[in-house]
Amino acid sequence: MAQHEVHITAPEVFWSLMKPGRYKGAHGGRGSAKSHTFAEMLVANAYMAKGFRAVCVREVQKSLKESAKRLIEDKIESMGLSAYFNVQQDRIITPGNGVILFQGMQDHTADSIKSLEGMNVAWCEESQSLSSRSLELLRPTIRAPGSEIWFTWNPDNASDPVDQLLRGEDLPPGAIVVRANYSDNPFFPDELEQERLFDMRHKPERYAHIWLGEYAPSAVGAIWDRKTLHENRVTDAPELERIVVAVDPAISNEAHSDEHGIVVAGLCNNEAYIIEDGSMKGNPRQWAVRAVAMFDKHEADAIVIERNQGGDMCRHTLQSVRPGLPIIEVHATRGKHVRAEPISAEYAIGKVHHVGVFPELEQQMCMMTASGYDGEGSPDRVDALVWALTELFPQMVNKKRKRKRDHAAPTSWMG
Repeated sequence: MAQHEVHITAPEVFWSLMKPGRYKGAHGGRGSAKSHTFAEMLVANAYMAKGFRAVCVREVQKSLKESAKRLIEDKIESMGLSAYFNVQQDRIITPGNGVILFQGMQDHTADSIKSLEGMNVAWCEESQSLSSRSLELLRPTIRAPGSEIWFTWNPDNASDPVDQLLRGEDLPPGAIVVRANYSDNPFFPDELEQERLFDMRHKPERYAHIWLGEYAPSAVGAIWDRKTLHENRVTDAPELERIVVAVDPAISNEAHSDEHGIVVAGLCNNEAYIIEDGSMKGNPRQWAVRAVAMFDKHEADAIVIERNQGGDMCRHTLQSVRPGLPIIEVHATRGKHVRAEPISAEYAIGKVHHVGVFPELEQQMCMMTASGYDGEGSPDRVDALVWALTELFPQMVNKKRKRKRDHAAPTSWMG
């Protein structure tokens, strides 16, 4: 088969990344063509270097829909290279029997990561979510001669591990890092321009982060900060003495409504561990099925549910999915921020740990202030987190807890 001529249509801001470099990074806002450029770079490398091996990683990858696989497939087609690649269900076979894999770093251990030692390139997508542990595992693993590690990200916080690695004063040897925004992209489409202008008018507090690649705003007076979350983050939870699933149902079940907060937390030696954020949108049956699935998955002791908006509906919905399910009902008589403050104090003294990274939950946490929630919509994820930790740390509840039990489940009322 004749050699095909390959063209990469990268904006000029990315041209410096075309030369060899151990670390290649691009950070900035939406519409800069970061992902498109790196996908084309990956396809071009795979085509020109027979037997090329690459892995596309992100901190958490629950399904291939969350990976760059579809984007890479589109680039293979648009670059006229479909005849040279074999797109399979979970991987892409490259010319010369190479491969492009798609994996989540949270799924790797010190032993399993060794399977990536022969990779020529590791592309870290959404790198702002990468944990220190993931970087420590990945960097020495990608060790083939001339191998490279690529990073694309929209920065969240200066304390994020990728920013400390690639935006500090002392860059690692062989690092090429560029900042790219929509204004650097000559292919920026009209559809995105309308979205950008809308956000400029309606989301001025978020505009610089979304479109200019500035750090994500924390609300003035926020009771949580990202530095504390990072410092308390762990890779694995110890053997837990108690596990609960907390649910904060949305007021409405319409598709455009707020999410139903579903958070799993456990306790060991009077320290708490956030295990999973399973929050979602959907109807009552759907969130109940998700909550019971989380209960089974983590072998939880009970489901904690906030019942103010739905009354007995919440308990009945859960029991329709699993009769006899152990349920603890809680009743909010204080504002969200008032309930959250003693929980944030436990974070400040290092008694609460996130097992991995939970971007959406952590964003809501950093918008909660001493006077209320400063973000968009309702902080349902944070509410579920607070209910879970309040149940695990009952000594933090200011008013005396009154317990009410029925034949089906234990029930707690909290002031």
